Amino acid sequence: MQSVPRKRLGEKMPALRVAVVGSGPAGSSAAETLAKAGIETYLFERKLDNAKPCGGAIPLCMVSEFDLPPEIIDRRVRKMKMISPSNIEVDINLVKEDEYIGMCRREVLDGFMRNRAAKLGATLINGTVHKLDIPTSNTEPYTLHYADHSDGSLNGVQKTLKVDLVIGADGANSRVAKAIDAGDYNYAIAFQERIRLPGDMMNYYEDLAEMYVGNDVSPDFYAWVFPKYDHVAVGTGTMKVNQAKIKKLQAGIRARAAKKLVGGEIIKVEAHPIPEHPRPRRVVGRVALVGDAAGTVTKSSGEGIYFAAKSARMCAETIVETSNGGTRIPTEADLKLYLKRWDKKYGITYKVLDILQTVFYRSDATREAFVEMCSDLDVQRLTFDSYLYKTVVPANPLVQLKITAKTIGSLLRGNALAP
Repeated sequence: MQSVPRKRLGEKMPALRVAVVGSGPAGSSAAETLAKAGIETYLFERKLDNAKPCGGAIPLCMVSEFDLPPEIIDRRVRKMKMISPSNIEVDINLVKEDEYIGMCRREVLDGFMRNRAAKLGATLINGTVHKLDIPTSNTEPYTLHYADHSDGSLNGVQKTLKVDLVIGADGANSRVAKAIDAGDYNYAIAFQERIRLPGDMMNYYEDLAEMYVGNDVSPDFYAWVFPKYDHVAVGTGTMKVNQAKIKKLQAGIRARAAKKLVGGEIIKVEAHPIPEHPRPRRVVGRVALVGDAAGTVTKSSGEGIYFAAKSARMCAETIVETSNGGTRIPTEADLKLYLKRWDKKYGITYKVLDILQTVFYRSDATREAFVEMCSDLDVQRLTFDSYLYKTVVPANPLVQLKITAKTIGSLLRGNALAP
């Protein structure tokens, strides 16, 4: 498929037009990158004050890489407590003084990133995209049908917009993905309660986050207590096949953490789907999916914010590059270059975390083995380096051998105890 020149003989060169649907960390990152390059960018958001249900943990590298100001980070977690099915606790502490895991409220993080993209030149549209008309040739524009809510009404004013490219950053239930027949994926259900604690109880979670494993809190994932600005997020996740049990599992984490939640008041209850693997098709024609819409959430950890923002930035950078700064319309082959780069950079990370979830989350015995393994300082350092910086630094061969032996030993004990 040949590229389409933006300038024809005797014509004034129009700007490349890109619509980004969804303004979470993914959509806002894409819009910011495009706007900085001078590309005509439209950023759609259905609800500008939306507080997406989310644990809200971000790695240290995201703070610097995406230039996030300190005031949008509620807590700097430097201590993690892993709690096994039998309530054995393993404390994991960050050693370097400048290292931490950032805990954010999505309404604050998303609002900052969205507003920054708008200030840099993206046109922010408070609208709900209902339909996407697919062109019949590679020269025709895409037409977005949307309800403009800028008048404050729920139904909004029906409008249309024609663009050359579309980026779908509209989450797990992406309408853009449906419009291009991107295919479905398995997903997990996350359920969480925001609980405001009395001051003395909240002090316990000053810089501490907890992760619980066990069949009582999740048969295939983990449960968490993450600190926020003036409350904790207490939640759990499980695969779609177990979604009918989600409230029972939430009761399980509430029971496990009960002594630390005394006097707490539930201020918000939230639930949302978490993709379990990439969609079958992430680029179709001149439409690209990023973030949850593409299925970039990792197994084992369930991490989505950084990878959503990163995938969107890589997609937008590819558009800037292959459009020669907006002077030609990228083709499907051009957009797929983003996928090749993404899979090359992070493919192994997804495979490893998928294996870890399959191996360690399958029974309470193997979960005990997992928590035991986390007590090793070398395992902790390797794990945190991987999480905080998204780069896996090869361990010293002797350390690697030790970790491998410990992993095998823990698994053998787990298998021996498994029913």
